[in-house]
Amino acid sequence: MNLMRQLKQLAAETHRTLTSIIEDAVREVIARRKKKVVRAPIRFPTFRGNGLQPGVDLDNNAGLLDKMEGL
Repeated sequence: MNLMRQLKQLAAETHRTLTSIIEDAVREVIARRKKKVVRAPIRFPTFRGNGLQPGVDLDNNAGLLDKMEGL
């Protein structure tokens, strides 16, 4: 059965307009895209010390490379 026929059948069965069925479907797709997965923070293992060195930004690849080359 094609999609339009299924939509029309659903509209008829639920006594709604085709437009309202389509609007609800679009709203659902948009709502699913807005949901964000909440993840636990990543814990990086550290050795010989109490964490990261001052000035180290793990989100800055170029800065990390500069720090590592300077060791």
